[in-house]
Amino acid sequence: MRKGDKQPSLIAVLVLIFGLLLSACGGSTAGQTPTPGTQGVGSSPSPSPTTAASPSASPSGSPAAQETQTGAKCPEKNETLLIYSSLPMTGPSRVQTVSVVNGMKLALQEHGGKAGGYKVEFKALDDATAAAGKWTQEKETENANRAIRDGATVYLGTFNSGAAAISIPILNEAGIPMISPANTAINLTQPGPPDPKLYESLYRNGPRNYFRVVPADNLQGTAAANWAKELGAKKVYVLNDQEVYGLGLAQVFREHAQKIGLEVLGFEGIDPQAGSYASLMQKIMDKGADLVYFGGLVETGGTQLVKDLRDIEPDPEKIKFMGPDGILESSFIDGAGDAAEGAYGTVAAAPPDKLTGPGKEFYENYKKTFGSEPEPYAIFGHDAMLAALLAIDKACSKDPKDVLKALNNLGTVNGALGKWSFDKRGDTTLRTYHGYQVKDGKWVWVKQLNAGS
Repeated sequence: MRKGDKQPSLIAVLVLIFGLLLSACGGSTAGQTPTPGTQGVGSSPSPSPTTAASPSASPSGSPAAQETQTGAKCPEKNETLLIYSSLPMTGPSRVQTVSVVNGMKLALQEHGGKAGGYKVEFKALDDATAAAGKWTQEKETENANRAIRDGATVYLGTFNSGAAAISIPILNEAGIPMISPANTAINLTQPGPPDPKLYESLYRNGPRNYFRVVPADNLQGTAAANWAKELGAKKVYVLNDQEVYGLGLAQVFREHAQKIGLEVLGFEGIDPQAGSYASLMQKIMDKGADLVYFGGLVETGGTQLVKDLRDIEPDPEKIKFMGPDGILESSFIDGAGDAAEGAYGTVAAAPPDKLTGPGKEFYENYKKTFGSEPEPYAIFGHDAMLAALLAIDKACSKDPKDVLKALNNLGTVNGALGKWSFDKRGDTTLRTYHGYQVKDGKWVWVKQLNAGS
């Protein structure tokens, strides 16, 4: 501008600039911040069974940049990311694990089928075989390697702690984050029973990549021993299936039982493949036990143990039978029949009538979507998937290493389980366990348990 030219007014310049911007954008509102409504539990309409089977479907009118529970706003990308789960979908655990997968599907549907601006494709893998009737090392190894080969962003699993010990180091080397809805063995996140050295072997090739949304067995074993004493037990016999989960849990139960004054008459591992435990149960009766505690699963001896116990002593109050969340499944009752009556079990999941807020919405949405009651661990499947989606939102990336960083800094999750977060070990901050008993052929909630000392 030459000296002496008349300068335009500031208002005129602003009007001109605003007009040019409107012309360039064509009046589009794509960049406007949307109203939140598809993030979190129960914030979007409950999906139909058809859409639940196709969780990658996105809601109509999805905005270009959606604000999420993490506060992130990621641009839409014409790309798909993969999330795999690995659970025993064959054998006695199937009823429970199908419900867990349904919980994952529901969380994905409520999240709009997307995360981080990507369309999410979810695949449920089976780590069990028909021949074994449970998870196997070969299948879990195969699933973990498949996740690496296919470029999965997150691995949701496992159901069994022993399976986690197989896949964690495989995925650790690849930097793929793993979130379990059900593992409770202590030594997956810190040195502990049954093998304190196991923890050191899991994370040798990179930063810790493992997280879980369920409280660990240092709480479950303690809560169970406290409950056994409250029920009037004085002399207990402790059994385990000799696997990572069952043995570790039994050791915690034994240690705390002794600490609070219970007499532990015996501690031994069983052969999960044995067809009968009648002689073992007779020995336990002869020793004068008033409670048998079993650290293990339905498929590793749980049903046969209680059947053989009831053949010798039909009255469930004269010698009680208690187990962990590994037996708290409908398949335990189906397999044991009338012998299951009166058995006690512990699990982190609260009953539906105790759920409030997002938990209650989860329960109602689940029933509406799948036409059935959720099994106890379905709600943990929901929040495992939710944590994965929120981390992807936070990272605005499908690179597993970016998502891993986001998981370590995820903050508070407002999920179906309530408000919780991951601690520095990858453990949940949730600490509650509940006691159930089989009554009239169903697992019935009895009380919230004390996991303190």
